[in-house]
Amino acid sequence: MTTETHSSLTRRIVTGMIAGILVGSALQWLMPNGSDFLIPLGLFDFSFRGFFVDGVFEVIGQIFISSLQMLVVPLVFVSLICGTCSLKDTTKLGKIGGKAVGLYLITTAIAISFAISLALLISPGEGVNMTSDSTFTSREAPSLATVLIQMFPSNPFTAFAQGNMLQVIVFALLFGIAMALSGKAGERVASIFEDMNEVIMRLVTILMNIAPYGVFCLLAGLFTDLSIETFGNLIVYFLVVLFALLVHGLVTYPILLKTFTGLNPIIFLKKMRDTAIFAFSTSSSNATLPITLETTTKKMGVKNSIASFTVPLGATINMDGTAIMQGVATVFIAQVFNQDLTLVDYLMVILTATLASIGTAGVPGVGLIMLAMVLEQVGLPVEGIALIIGVDRLLDMTRTAVNVTGDSMVTIVVGKSEDQFDQETFENPDAGAKIENIDFHHLKD
Repeated sequence: MTTETHSSLTRRIVTGMIAGILVGSALQWLMPNGSDFLIPLGLFDFSFRGFFVDGVFEVIGQIFISSLQMLVVPLVFVSLICGTCSLKDTTKLGKIGGKAVGLYLITTAIAISFAISLALLISPGEGVNMTSDSTFTSREAPSLATVLIQMFPSNPFTAFAQGNMLQVIVFALLFGIAMALSGKAGERVASIFEDMNEVIMRLVTILMNIAPYGVFCLLAGLFTDLSIETFGNLIVYFLVVLFALLVHGLVTYPILLKTFTGLNPIIFLKKMRDTAIFAFSTSSSNATLPITLETTTKKMGVKNSIASFTVPLGATINMDGTAIMQGVATVFIAQVFNQDLTLVDYLMVILTATLASIGTAGVPGVGLIMLAMVLEQVGLPVEGIALIIGVDRLLDMTRTAVNVTGDSMVTIVVGKSEDQFDQETFENPDAGAKIENIDFHHLKD
């Protein structure tokens, strides 16, 4: 399969994104401030908002998101079992996990430290003096002991049903290790899971081919109600967060990749293009997880025994983009409410945000819940979150793209350090291109 075929999907997704933004902006001009546009048709009025925004766009967009999320639990469970039971030495699992968790926490600490420094330098909240009657109810941050206890499921089927990824990961690891230690019986069961893995990956491929239509509907619906006036005095905050995200994704990750592996970061960024676009469109690391896993194995050359562990783990605990938002937002809210934070306070923000990322669901909007935890730790008013909710949706999309880029970078570093990495695949521009071409006309044959 050629590079032309590979880039075809990217062009279609980008086309869907641009078309969605243009259509949404046109509908916003037609229906400003959440109004409706009605066309009298005799017995009834045709509602543009009811038919397009709340109808076609909402239905197709949510079906697309649900279809991706549908794959998350079975994909993580099956692929992680396949990867774990394929390890010849199961004691390596602890070593791999230690490397992955360590790298994820380091990149998160770097992200929020850079964000706070940048925000203090630019001072996005100086002179804003905004007030809001809105409130944001926070959730109590769980203790470290609670997080550790809740990692182990009392009922794995409940973990599957609730989508509790940490519990699914732990159960899959234990099940995979047991299979690896069960001799012939384990090999027989492993062959079943290998076949299931192939079928699930094929389903991922089908969804990748219909993604442009889902992306179009998601962005068309979003931009119908996203008013440019919403930015107002928050434009500086918005640009600071966006700049920090871009620097972390396009500079920090490539530098770390080059430092730890010596690989070409340009190749890495090019191969991350499709995955980043998916992440941007869905605003969900979990929904993008099937695409991230496919990219790291088929395009990047990381063996499934590594990627099946580090990618789901990253989607669960690696929240660099969210940490950047929290760092800038904390400084912004402190300046808006004229409250001075000490060096100890900022260190507490870094520590809290880094540890709070563990066990946080990779779904849209979860960053605001984490931010509430961080603000409470340093005594800032939680209702300050109401100031940034208006612009958080676009930033949420961008930071999700950063998060999945970090997941892939750490996966490559761990894979190469464990000699579970194919550099020839990484350097091959056509690697993985064949997964993007399905002839749906022959599915019935």
